[in-house]
Amino acid sequence: MNHRRRAMRTAVFVSALLFGLWSFPAVAGEGNSNVPKHGAAVVLFEGSAPGNFDSFLKTKGLNNDPEHVFTFENGVIRVSGAEMGYLITKQEYANYYLRAEFKWGEATHAPREGMARDSGILYHIQGEQKVWPTSLEYQICEGQTGDFYMTDGAALTGPDGKRETGPSGSAARIKRIGEGPWQNVTGYRDPAGEIEEPHGEWNVVEIVVQGDNVKHYLNGKLVNEGTKAYPASGKILIQSEGAEVYFRDIKLYPLKP
Repeated sequence: MNHRRRAMRTAVFVSALLFGLWSFPAVAGEGNSNVPKHGAAVVLFEGSAPGNFDSFLKTKGLNNDPEHVFTFENGVIRVSGAEMGYLITKQEYANYYLRAEFKWGEATHAPREGMARDSGILYHIQGEQKVWPTSLEYQICEGQTGDFYMTDGAALTGPDGKRETGPSGSAARIKRIGEGPWQNVTGYRDPAGEIEEPHGEWNVVEIVVQGDNVKHYLNGKLVNEGTKAYPASGKILIQSEGAEVYFRDIKLYPLKP
């Protein structure tokens, strides 16, 4: 009788696996059930060329990168961080789900040498190209990844209902949910519970833009959200801000109505 019960339980377990009744946890960021329904991916970068991006450097302007701050190989973008600047999409976007992966390299450069490694994905970019343009930012920084920054007139109402506006030529910040104290030193990790993977491992960044509402996810976890975003659409950029960083699998999915 016991053998028969064990055999039946085994058969039920195997059937559940085969027919998808049970499932195991997905890799961080994969299959995020909080992401709205969306269409097919717009691949922003793939392969060994800039693709849908232009480059901009503070001292050299548009598409002039003789020191190779940005390099492209085997589906990965390397950002050296040696000069302030960015890669920026050629087109503007609204109402989308953006997914990308990043990991830190080793180097840091002046004026941020020895400080927390810093980069970011800026979006809703409007106006002239400069360091830094009017935009919202998904901050990517050791100990702060997931923060909002509103730059050069951009504005957002945070989870606490307080509205933050970035002064002209500067930025305002909304900390990620549950963020602990921060020190601006290389390799810093949040003592309140770091969500970023250990140094050198890939992290999944997700941004959901629904009208003027925005959400930030890090490795599958909601880390920040805001409403009444201004601007509510625009170009998207990847920063070079003093630290070596790598990006891959950068895809944008238009949301369905």
